[in-house]
Amino acid sequence: MPRGGAGLIQAVVENATVPVIETGTGICHLYIDASADLDKAVAIAINAKTSRPSVCNAIESLLVHEAVAEAFLPRLERALNGQVEFRADTEAAKYLTDYKAARQEDFSTEFSDYILAVKVVQNASEAVAHISAHSTGHSEAIVTQDQEQADLFTQHVDSSAVYVNASTRFTDGGQFGLGCELGISTQKMHARGPMGLREMTSYKYIIKGNGQIRL
Repeated sequence: MPRGGAGLIQAVVENATVPVIETGTGICHLYIDASADLDKAVAIAINAKTSRPSVCNAIESLLVHEAVAEAFLPRLERALNGQVEFRADTEAAKYLTDYKAARQEDFSTEFSDYILAVKVVQNASEAVAHISAHSTGHSEAIVTQDQEQADLFTQHVDSSAVYVNASTRFTDGGQFGLGCELGISTQKMHARGPMGLREMTSYKYIIKGNGQIRL
């Protein structure tokens, strides 16, 4: 179970002679829905990007519904006050004053730095499709007041941790109550998400009887 950067993990996957659990690589997304509480959205975005940008549960991409992009993006930019470099698509750039034009590869990059790729989307379905194309299956979040959109997001985003109105920075063994964390699995077999003692142990069945037989 390799812990480290993408290069180390890929080297182990390609060369290991035993099964490997891939952990750590995180291209995490935050989607701001049309019904989002913008106060919550700004606070979550700042926490998810800036509290520790080098860790795997920090967001690398921000998706914003077109209905709130004009209100949300300038507000977020003011709140960050130059702390983060925006890599904006054409639509997002309309609402930002200081940014670099996003390249396609920016949406598939784990920056591990104060850099954030930003894209404006038409709806939650487009956000989900974008995440499906670019995510590493680590952690994604939606900010919304619409339960139907929350349900759509949680049902169709296939990542190890999916959040509604909370920061992706909670994806952590200690935060999940698992004790010491050995890694965060982005796979489905056998463990997924933060891995603690339970995920690293096996079991056997001990059956004590008093003469029982199977009929």
